[in-house]
Amino acid sequence: MRPSLTGLLLVLTAVTGLVEAVSLLALGPVFTAMQTGNVLFLAFGVAGAGNLPALSSALSLAAFATGVLCGARLESAAEARGWRWVQLGLSAEAVLILAGAAAGWGVAPRDGHPAAAHLLVTALLATAMGIRTVTSMRLNVPGVPTTLVTRSMTALIGSSALGHDNAFGYGTGAWRRRALAVLAMFTGGVAGALLIRAGWTVGQLLLPAAAVVVAVTAVHRALPRPHTG
Repeated sequence: MRPSLTGLLLVLTAVTGLVEAVSLLALGPVFTAMQTGNVLFLAFGVAGAGNLPALSSALSLAAFATGVLCGARLESAAEARGWRWVQLGLSAEAVLILAGAAAGWGVAPRDGHPAAAHLLVTALLATAMGIRTVTSMRLNVPGVPTTLVTRSMTALIGSSALGHDNAFGYGTGAWRRRALAVLAMFTGGVAGALLIRAGWTVGQLLLPAAAVVVAVTAVHRALPRPHTG
């Protein structure tokens, strides 16, 4: 796997951390990439426990599923035609995040009981993250799934001197990539949280995320064309 591609996916992992900071701290509580949390939030909301709004979680789940469907159809069709499907997937993600920034322009962060504008931004971001998940799974860079780090942490710990598990690559250099994935998610989350504390609106918070995805798309376009598109 080319180190340059791995580096780009690590940058996208940091973007996920920023987007989830916006989702949880400014739109929700709701996840837009890590849908395991939404399944549980929805379950708790349906049960009437924890004062968690079920609507946001249900909307994010539906939008994420829509993004997965659109991403799978778009990228498989592009691959069949010999197009650079990674470019299309990342471009669609960037457009949706920019649309979220436009929809959230001037909208103040809100914790709990989101307004219509917050729900719209949630739907746009979840759709973008659904497409991103398709893109990252099709690329299949080990240890860098870009939208969650649970597997990366498990493999990192399992392959460590304490875990000593050959199935996770004990004794190889794979731990560096996994550690960087966890660090990238953490860094993006810290950046998003700090920007929220600084008083940025929802729209302003999403501009850096969109800009980074656009930059990653441009850099990937300059890479030699691999069989993955």
